[in-house]
Amino acid sequence: MGILNDRVVIITGAGGGLGAAHARVFAAEGARVLVNDINREAAQAVVDEIVAAGGQAVVNCSDITNYSDSENAVKQAVETWGDLHCVLNNAGINRDRMFASMTEAEWDAIMSVHLKGHFCISSHAVHYWRDQAKAGHKVDARIINTTSGAGLQGSIGQSNYAAAKAGIAALTLNQAAELRRYGITANAVAPAARTGMTTAVESMAQRMAKPEDGGFDYWAPENVSSLLAWLASEAAAHVSGRIFEAEGGKISIADGWRTTEGVDKGGRWEPAEVAEAVAQLLANEVPAQKVYGS
Repeated sequence: MGILNDRVVIITGAGGGLGAAHARVFAAEGARVLVNDINREAAQAVVDEIVAAGGQAVVNCSDITNYSDSENAVKQAVETWGDLHCVLNNAGINRDRMFASMTEAEWDAIMSVHLKGHFCISSHAVHYWRDQAKAGHKVDARIINTTSGAGLQGSIGQSNYAAAKAGIAALTLNQAAELRRYGITANAVAPAARTGMTTAVESMAQRMAKPEDGGFDYWAPENVSSLLAWLASEAAAHVSGRIFEAEGGKISIADGWRTTEGVDKGGRWEPAEVAEAVAQLLANEVPAQKVYGS
C-alpha cells in the first residue's frame, strides 16, 4: 500500500484538524492507526472514513494529560495489532492572552495539554519499547512531536503556548539523545496549516482559505502529514533529534541555539567591563528571527 505498511501508530488529537489529516494520510500509506481524541464522535468519524477507504483504524479516548489513563492508548494499540511503532503527539489547544493579563489557569491548561500531553503516552510507549529491546527484540520506533514557530521564536500574545512549544522542542532533543540505544528516534515538526486553531481569527481564515481555482492548496494540513508519514517509516531510522518546519510544499530544518565564539578575557570580568563585551557580542551576532507579531 505505501511506506507505512503494517506500522502501528498512535496519533493524539486526531479527531479533527492536523491530527485527522495525519490519520488519513498514515492509513493511506498502510499504517494501522489508533485515533486518539477526547471527542469520541469526532474520532469515530475519522475512523469510519479510514475504514471506508480500506484502511485500518480504531478509536481511543484516553486523556493525554492523565498519566495513568494515557497508558491505555499504548495497551489498546498493542492488544489490537500486536505491536507499536510510532507515537505522534499532535493534540493541542490555545489560550491566547498577553502576558500581563494571563491567568494561572490559562498557563496551566497549555502546559498540561501540550507539554505534559507530549510526555504521558510517549513515556508508556518508551517503557514498552525498552522492554522489547531488553528482551532481545529489534525495535524500530518513532516519537514525533509537534512544536511550533511560536516555540522556536516566540509569538506575541502566546507566551504560554510559546513556552510549551519551546519545551517540546527541547524535550525532543533529549529524547533523541537518550533513547537511541533502544532503537527509538525522536523528531519534532513545526507545522503551518489550515486548522481550527489557526483559522479562529478571521484574517487568518481568509489568508489560509482554499484556492477557488482548484490549484495547489498551500495551507492544506495534508501537506504537513507527508513529512510526518515519512518520519514514521522504516526509511527514517537514521534521522533523529531534528526540528523540522513544514508549510505548503516547503520542508526545512530549524537551526536551533548554538554557542558562538564569544569574548574571552581569560579572567573575571569586572561588572563595569561587561558592557564592552556585550557590545562586541551584539556587533558580531547573527540576528535571530523576530518574535511573531513584533
